[in-house]
Parts: sequence; C-alpha cells; structure tokens
Amino acid sequence: MRKPRAAVGSGHRRQAASQERRQKHAKSNSQAKPSACDGLARQPEEVVLQASVSPYHLFRDIAEVTAFRRSLLSWYDQEKRDLPWRRRAEDEVDPDRRAYAVWVSEVMLQQTQVATVINYYTGWMQEVNQLWAGLGYYSRGRRLQEGARKVVEELGGHMPRTAETLQQLLPGVGRYTAGAIASIAFGQATGVVDGNVARVLCRVRAIGADPSSTLVSQRLWGLAQQLVDPARPGDFNQAAMELGATVCTPQRPLCSQCPVQSLCRARQRVEREQLLASRSLSGNPDVEECALNTGQCQLCLPASEPWDQTLGVVNFPRKASRKPPREESSATCVLEQPGALGGAQILLVQRPNSGLLAGLWEFPSVTWEPSEQLQRKALLQELQRWAGPLPATRLRHLGEVVHTFSHIKLTYQVYGLALEGQTPVTTVPAGARWLTQEEFHTAAVSTAMKKVFRVYQGQQPGTCKGSKRSQVSSPCSRKKPCMGQQVLDNFFRPHISTDASNLNSAAQ
Repeated sequence: MRKPRAAVGSGHRRQAASQERRQKHAKSNSQAKPSACDGLARQPEEVVLQASVSPYHLFRDIAEVTAFRRSLLSWYDQEKRDLPWRRRAEDEVDPDRRAYAVWVSEVMLQQTQVATVINYYTGWMQEVNQLWAGLGYYSRGRRLQEGARKVVEELGGHMPRTAETLQQLLPGVGRYTAGAIASIAFGQATGVVDGNVARVLCRVRAIGADPSSTLVSQRLWGLAQQLVDPARPGDFNQAAMELGATVCTPQRPLCSQCPVQSLCRARQRVEREQLLASRSLSGNPDVEECALNTGQCQLCLPASEPWDQTLGVVNFPRKASRKPPREESSATCVLEQPGALGGAQILLVQRPNSGLLAGLWEFPSVTWEPSEQLQRKALLQELQRWAGPLPATRLRHLGEVVHTFSHIKLTYQVYGLALEGQTPVTTVPAGARWLTQEEFHTAAVSTAMKKVFRVYQGQQPGTCKGSKRSQVSSPCSRKKPCMGQQVLDNFFRPHISTDASNLNSAAQ
C-alpha cells in the first residue's frame, strides 16, 4: 500500500538550466564533437578524464546497473507523484503533441519548484497568454515561442525525434531539455542530468566534487547514459528526478525510504564512519574506498573539505560557494491619468529585447542617483520622454520595494504621479502604452513591478494593503478565453495554416 507523502520541494532544474545556457553558447562546437556520454566516438579529453577516475566512482558491472534500474523503477511505479504533464505524456496519442506537452513542462521547471509550476502549466496548456511571465526567467517563454514557430513553419508541424536533432534544430533547447523530450515523448534511450539527478548520482557513487564543474558534469552524464533503462527510458529519467526531489533531497534525505540505498556509496561511507566511531578506531581506508583518495582523485571530496560526520550523506556533493547577488538600485514611477472612457490608466514602457527582464513591460525607471533632488530630476526627464510636460510638484515618493533575482538584489524607490484635471495623453512613442489597472494584471510585467504597483495602490485614498484593489490575481483564477486556443489545439498539424499573424496572436 502506498504511503501518503507530504508535498515536498520540487525537481529543480537549476543545474540543467545553467548547463544549457553554457552549452548553447558553444553549441556548434558541441555538435561537431559529440561526447562519449551520447554513445558516440570518445574524444581525447575524455581519455584524460578516465585516467583520473577510480572505478570506485563507477558501476562495476551490468548486474549492478540492472539492479539499480529495477529497484528505481519499481519504487517509481508505486510512489510517483500525479503531475499534469505526466498525465498528458501518458494519455496523448499524437507524438508531436505529447512532445510539446513535455517540452513546456521541462522549460517551466527550469529553476522553478514543481508546486509553483503546476497551476501555470495547467493554465498555459489551456490558453496561451502572457501570464507565464509570473514564473520568472522570462526569456524561457520567448525561446519556447521561437522553437514552436520553427516547428510549425519549417518542420511541417513535426517535432524532431532524437535528443541530437532536438538540440540541433530547436532554439533554446539544450542537452537536458532535448534528452527529456526524446526519452519521455519518443522513447529514446538517452540519459538526462538535472540538479536532482546530479545529487542522486553524486551520492550513489560518492562524488564529492562540485557537480557544476566541467569534469564532474561530464562524468555524471556518462553515468546517466549508462544507467538509463532502454525499455523505459522516459520513466527511468523521471524516476531519477523524482528520487532526488522527494527522497534524496539536498538537506534532509530520507535514506530509509530510498530504493537504491544498498547501492549507495554515500550511505556505505556513513555506516563505515559510524562503525569506526563506535569502536574508537582510527580512520584507516576501507578496501571499498577510492584508491586515489589521497588528493589525486578529482571526483572525491576536496582535500580542503574533509568528511563531516554531522552531515552524513549530505557530504555529497560539495558545491562551490555561490556569490551573493550584487546590489543595485533604481527609481520607478507609477504615472496615472484619467482614462478617456472613465477609470484610470497607468503608463508602461517596454524593456530592451536583451538583458534582465528582456521584452517585459515596466513603469518608467531610471538608475539610482546619489541625491533625492538628482533622482527626482532624472525620473521626471524619463517620464516626460514618454508623456510630455508634467507637473513636477505632484511627484511623490511612496516607499521602496526590494526584489531579488537570481544574481541581482534590486531596490526600487517607488514614486507616484497622478495627472488630474488635465487632458488625457492619447498618443505615446513606440515602446510605451497606457493600460487600465485590469489590463496591467494580465500584461507581461514582472513580479517586481506588481510589488511596485501594490505600494502605489496602498498609498491611494480608500485603499490598504489588504484591499481587493491591491491584490494581484493569479493566472489560473481568470476564465477569460484566449483567442489563440484554436491555434494551440491544432499547433502541430501540418494541414493547419501557419499564418504568422495567427501564431503571434496565440503567443501574445
């Protein structure tokens, strides 16, 4: 009988997403020189790698590999979580639509928790709209749109069938995403490595070095390819990710519930250390330990960070310390005017197509100035650039908002300026637009801008932080039908018109 399990953190795709960005930068080189992890010709650098790796970190024989596969898949069949993308992958008959469903889920799951993604995924698959921006990492949506457009317009509505061609033909699809789609949607026996899988493999084979390093990453991909079950590759890869997400977690692993604990070298190390401690013995090397564990093996725990008895299996892997996010500041202003048809309108401008929050809409903003006087002057100049002459005396400082991105801690000084008793501005330069408050909540704006707007609303007469006016509605709470639904329903059918204007309306 299946034991109930509380909702546990996600299958984070942090490492996979980071690796894909690096790999896309050098994609042409990687395609010209396929690695041994893909079952292709071994490159010279891998021969060097072999010399520095002890068999202790590898699987000894096919019997051990078979036992790992059998134990993991048996556990997965009993314990797997019921997730909407898994249901779609299992129920969808059309392989192209099945691949699209997997593709969307894998892109959404990059650096985002499963619990966060579920509602967005359900909403996305029901209606294509700009609300996906709330997930963060907004360039993912653009790359997904670019790839989908290429499938429709250039590939006759058919998804590439292998990890190699997926990565080669679709923009934004890196090694991990390509392997996930190919194995889950098309049954290709190709391994995948995300953050969860990396942690599982590092503990199972006692790999203590930083898994994000090139050398360790290469070894992990080789292990994943060796282990993947050719009969059930998609299930196997999902099982490995599931194990890392729910059992072999970063800080509090549930080793007693692990289906492969008998094959786990990290667990064996814990038991050996406990035995030595109970007998008050010195730590003489065990015959099963790495023969190179004298500072020479590049997969063992770093010599500068020896075994920590209090950590147990969490000794593996030891990650490089992350740099704290750099701190930046800016001033932003909510400019409001009476609407031509009643109600209020607010001004939004579009960010550049590259860099942080590329292509999203925001309130006019300027970089931080050393004094309030200079800051107000710079902000007024920016506002007048978009809306013409403005009454400077009405510009009010309302507070501040702090929002942390993956690598930047950004502090917004929030200002407000209400244009009352003036003729509404009806024309604006390209890259700016006036929206009602209702339109603002459905526009492609960042979470940081929603925080800024809540500060502005909280300062208006008759409002407070808990009022309905200041609440931001969730993407799945709105039932308004999307114009692009029919286009999505027929997205991968070659006989459907691939008119670019229809595709754009679906994606916007």
